[in-house]
Amino acid sequence: MMNFSAHCVRLLAILAVSTLMTNCGVEDLSLRGLRSNKKDGESVSLKSPTSTTTSQPAAKATAAFSDIAIMDQGDIAFTTIMKQTLKTSNRSLFIDMSMECGLLTQTTVKSKGGTRDTSTASAAVMVRVLVDGKVAAPGEVTYCQRTQELSATFGGILQSCTDANADGIILSSECDFLDEELSLLLSTMNANSFNFLTDNLASGVHTVEVQAKIFSSTTAQTGSSQARGFIGKGTVLTTSERLAQ
Repeated sequence: MMNFSAHCVRLLAILAVSTLMTNCGVEDLSLRGLRSNKKDGESVSLKSPTSTTTSQPAAKATAAFSDIAIMDQGDIAFTTIMKQTLKTSNRSLFIDMSMECGLLTQTTVKSKGGTRDTSTASAAVMVRVLVDGKVAAPGEVTYCQRTQELSATFGGILQSCTDANADGIILSSECDFLDEELSLLLSTMNANSFNFLTDNLASGVHTVEVQAKIFSSTTAQTGSSQARGFIGKGTVLTTSERLAQ
């Protein structure tokens, strides 16, 4: 009688543990399997059931951070530098784009004989945001821009003179002068932020792309000039909102 009762107790214990493991989501795992598969010094890990759901969950906001690092460029067309997706049922997206923006401009002028010489250099970094391929308001935004102009009128540096007609008088026309030279270089880096907006969106997953463009132009006479643009680190924060109608 005592042996039968002990056997019943052991059987009930095994059934209770098996039921508990089944309720906890552990599939195809038995006490016998644990004993036969486990070796000395090894641990047994339990894997959670794999989800087959691939849809993107809805979200109120999303953010991205990146080392964009477009350095020392004269000109580039609009290029996607950051990209993210957001699933929302709201009709409006606010996009806050912050970015390091730098410019380099250098101008050199050369002049002699009282002749005026001018050199100019211009550079700019433009940003726009696309939502599902369409430009978000307010369109292109200038994050940094500079136009540098340098002018000078010099008489020249006397190099040598020769009495060409041997009359004992040396005129300025019988002398050689070197150009006097003046150069100016400016390089700056600063961080800027701007808000973009898109409205009248349908419910679903939307793609937000941040694009940047670098523009430059230079002119020079006897001198020289150059212009460059730089893009450093950037962040974009997209928030889904429902605007009052």
